[in-house]
Amino acid sequence: MSSSDERHDHAADANTSGESAVSRRKFLKGTGVALTIPLVAGGEKIVKAAGADVKIYGPNKTEITLTVNGSPKKVSVEPRATLLDTLRNDLDTTGAKRVCDRATCGACTMIIDGKPVYGCTVLAIEAQGRKIETVESLAKGDALHPVQQAFWDNDAQQCGFCTPGFVMACKALLDKHPSPTEEQIEMGVGGNLCRCGTYHGIKGAIAQASAALKKGPAKMTRGGKSNG
Repeated sequence: MSSSDERHDHAADANTSGESAVSRRKFLKGTGVALTIPLVAGGEKIVKAAGADVKIYGPNKTEITLTVNGSPKKVSVEPRATLLDTLRNDLDTTGAKRVCDRATCGACTMIIDGKPVYGCTVLAIEAQGRKIETVESLAKGDALHPVQQAFWDNDAQQCGFCTPGFVMACKALLDKHPSPTEEQIEMGVGGNLCRCGTYHGIKGAIAQASAALKKGPAKMTRGGKSNG
C-alpha cells in the first residue's frame, strides 16, 4: 500500500472535530459487541435488537405452548425446530405433509391467524400465541368441510401428498373471497403444486365449495356424494 493510500485509510477512520469523536471503525466494533452481549432479566437471556428486548432460546430444548386447532399443546422443542416438524413429530398432527421442505410445493400449507403459510418456513417458537389451523380441524365427525367434500366429488386428488395443503389453501382463499374470480383463484392456490396434475378438478372443487359454503357444511353419504 502506498503512503498516500495509508493516509486516505487513516483519514476515513478519523474525525477531525476532536479526540472525543468516534470513528466509523470503532462504531461498527462497538455495535457488534453490543448486539452479542446477552442481558439477564428475570432469569431469561435477553438481547437488544432494533430497540426491543428479544428473548434468547436455546441451545437446549425449551417448553412452549402452541394453540393447534383450538387446543393448547405444550411441547419441548429445540429453537431450530420448524412448526411442521413439531406438529408431525411431537404432536401427532400429520395432515400437513413434508415434501420439498423448502417452501416451493405447498404440501405443508396451514392457516395461521387466518392466513395460509408454509409450515416448513415457520419456527415452532415463532408460532406461540398464534391460532394454528391444520386440515385436521375441518371435518366434524362424518360431516366434511365443503372444501373437503368438493375435492372428493371432483376427483381433485390422486396420490394425496399435496391434497391437505391444497385444501387449506382453498379454505383460506374462500374465507377471503367467497366468490373468487379466476385471477383470485390463481393467486390463492398458485403457491401449491400438484405433481399428478389434478388442477382441473381442483378448480371444479373451488367452484363447488364456494356455492356449498353458502348452505353450510355438507355431509358425505356412503356413496361418497354430498347430501346437501
